Amino acid sequence: MDDLKQRAQEAIAKLDLKEKQEKIQKIEAESASPAFWQNPQEGSKKMQELSELQKEASDVIKLQDLLASDHLEEAEELLGKLEVTAFLSGSHDESDAIVSIHAGQGGVEAMDWSEMLYRMYMRYVESKGWKWEEIDHSPGDEAGIKSVTFTVSGHFAYGFLKGEAGVHRLVRQSPFNADKLRQTSFALVEVLPVIEDAGESEIREEDLDWEFYRASSHGGQNVQKVSTAVRLKHKPTGVIVTCQTERYQAQNRENALKILRAKLWLLAEEKTKQEEKKLKGEYKMASWGNQIRSYVLHPYHLVKDLRTDYETSDTDGVLDGKLEEFIVAYLKNFNKKGMVV
Repeated sequence: MDDLKQRAQEAIAKLDLKEKQEKIQKIEAESASPAFWQNPQEGSKKMQELSELQKEASDVIKLQDLLASDHLEEAEELLGKLEVTAFLSGSHDESDAIVSIHAGQGGVEAMDWSEMLYRMYMRYVESKGWKWEEIDHSPGDEAGIKSVTFTVSGHFAYGFLKGEAGVHRLVRQSPFNADKLRQTSFALVEVLPVIEDAGESEIREEDLDWEFYRASSHGGQNVQKVSTAVRLKHKPTGVIVTCQTERYQAQNRENALKILRAKLWLLAEEKTKQEEKKLKGEYKMASWGNQIRSYVLHPYHLVKDLRTDYETSDTDGVLDGKLEEFIVAYLKNFNKKGMVV
């Protein structure tokens, strides 16, 4: 019981009920203004944030009441949910996310694996009640996708998805080989926060190199006669971003800048983390050498996270979006170790 109460006190302190109530009052006051809905998209986002804050504040108060009345079983169940939220205390954990999936070596096998991962994340996003929008797509030569980038809009989207960054490995019988040989495929997942404050990652126009070209569909045919797709290079760092799914060049330009801003933020974060790794544990980039999870479909069924050792034989469920247990295990594991995530 003492352990439960200590955990609860730590979670309640991190969740900061007073701060949440102040944010609730601020959004409620803003929503009363006639100007609030002049930007419907922003207004809707604010109201979603208000709903989430009200639920979190209500849960904290309920937990305090359950502890005071010694309803410990109910308190522990609610605490488990609140602890996950308490772990999400990074500077951009509440932000929307930008997710990219890139096929590794292995040709059509890896491209098919990338498309399987894409579907898995779509199912997870839908299960959370979040929204997503594809902003760049490079189809595979025969099947699957070479790469895809999409945004995820939802409260704590980045906080929940950031641990998915890294290399994902698939082992299965090849559906593209008549002999059904055992095949290993790799794909890289990148996760970035949407940086709302343009000043946080300052971008100078003279540092940008823009190229415009025609967006292409599956099969390589031009879907438009005008150059709506964009390729953006940040000259000081060499970072390159492409966007082509929107119908208008201006929208693709805006999305490219959004991704670039996030990538520049990540570069700055990686530099800081490398400097601090002696104090906070070894830090690894989401590179090809950093395999985080293995999905085995043959000769047995197992999905295992190599960082937390969490595993399940329900491979169909995982590939259909049942990722919450893996994500929670990651957040809890790294929070206990006091490592930067």
